[in-house]
Amino acid sequence: MMASRRAAPDVARQGTVIALRGTVVALATAFVSATGLLALLAGGVARRVVTPSARVPDTTIIDVDTAAQTITLSRSDDTVLPGRYGLFTTGTQSYIKLGTVLSARGETVTRKLLTQIDESDSLASAAGFSGWYFSDPAELHLPFERADVGTALGVCPAWVFPGAASEDAAPTEDVWAVHIHGRGTTRAETLRGVPLFHAAGITSILASYRNDPDAPRSRGGTSALGATEWRDVDRAIGYARRAGARRIVLVGWSMGGAIAMQLAVNSAHRDLIGGVVLDSPVVDWRQVLSHHAALSGIPRPLTRVALDALTRRWASPLTGAVDPISWDRLDVLAQARDLVTPTLILHSDGDDFVPAQASRDLRDLRPDLIELEEFEGARHTKLWNYDEERWTSRIREWLDARGLSVAGAAGS
Repeated sequence: MMASRRAAPDVARQGTVIALRGTVVALATAFVSATGLLALLAGGVARRVVTPSARVPDTTIIDVDTAAQTITLSRSDDTVLPGRYGLFTTGTQSYIKLGTVLSARGETVTRKLLTQIDESDSLASAAGFSGWYFSDPAELHLPFERADVGTALGVCPAWVFPGAASEDAAPTEDVWAVHIHGRGTTRAETLRGVPLFHAAGITSILASYRNDPDAPRSRGGTSALGATEWRDVDRAIGYARRAGARRIVLVGWSMGGAIAMQLAVNSAHRDLIGGVVLDSPVVDWRQVLSHHAALSGIPRPLTRVALDALTRRWASPLTGAVDPISWDRLDVLAQARDLVTPTLILHSDGDDFVPAQASRDLRDLRPDLIELEEFEGARHTKLWNYDEERWTSRIREWLDARGLSVAGAAGS
């Protein structure tokens, strides 16, 4: 009887231990599963950040009136903007130019067509609204040549537009503007800025960089958000230097702004950089990506994990980023005290893609060096389209004040 009494507690303890072990295993399995799920979700978010983005339709062509040469689109914050724009299409036309808004009623907006559309043309309904306006260098009707810029990855093609002579002075042949496009676009995005610099007597080089459609592919083919792309653009500065440039103006659009600021700090030719002009620039990627994550309804903890994963080499299989991305190095606000180059920023309070707050913060940190021209109502990289006269005159005044244009050089 005594033995049986001792056995009962032993059996009970064994059952308890087994149950506890089962609970621990279940909890551990659940933890691993949850952690794995979190990692997969974070990896998916991170992969979207570094994967080169493709243009996706964001408006619908509802009607084309070939007699009146008008086009009716679905209404959005972009398609209702005043000014001149472009539209990526498919069918017999791949890109068409749009003029002024003629009417905006309900869910539609009708604009003037600036590209001739005939009855024989056929356009798909899905289209992409664009601020490019110009899609080919020949459309500027300015002399230009094609150039090959050698980089560590191979040849990056570029366009070079010589500056114009004025009545009073020859072109400032020693001043070149290096135009840098944004993420998911091509150097055609920066064609809008060329006439201004041409008229100022400044030679322009429109650079391409790794993973552009006509440029070399990086290892893995992913974007580093400017952390490596700047090295290719630095070679374009070297090309300009060998061609006679003695002063450089960097002109960056969106992510091109992030690249320009990397160049201002790290370029082997930074002694030549006399000014930086930024249109809708990315000043701090963490702010931009957190903003987009919030708009997409991604929880903040997941966003933090995704951003952290992009800094870890071991997470590369999940994130797709071959090399870790240092957010601190891409944070211009954190490096504000190290900046030495006069900079003009043009940004809009209506930019919901790269919010203007970081540009304001940078101006406030370095008011001695940074000027901010803030537009109202324009949207991301559409300031030229929205108010070309203001965009052009503000940059020209800034160039003149620094002796970087024909007029400024003549007066200095």
